[in-house]
Amino acid sequence: QAQVPIRELQRYTGVLVAGRITSVFGNKFILDDGTGQLLVDAGPSWYRQIQLVPGERVTVLGKYDDEDFDAYRITRENGEVIEIRPASGPPPWAGGSRNPKGDRAPGFK
Repeated sequence: QAQVPIRELQRYTGVLVAGRITSVFGNKFILDDGTGQLLVDAGPSWYRQIQLVPGERVTVLGKYDDEDFDAYRITRENGEVIEIRPASGPPPWAGGSRNPKGDRAPGFK
């Protein structure tokens, strides 16, 4: 798979992006590759907490949707891989599990 510059991301699906994390908000973070910035979503923090820090360099496999980049897998600079969700099908947190407030997960019918 080819790495795609953030500024060209809307043209592709199922791609790798790489850069430095500039800000972290729970399981979402801003990734900057020098051509642009991107909001990456690593799933709900009530399902699983991802510990990333500003300044960290990562490569993310995922897909761009209307407002952010949904991560499937995050690879840290040291080679550690964080599996978020499968590339196809619904995410594991959409299968009827409930968050700590007792609400159904998004996408559950």
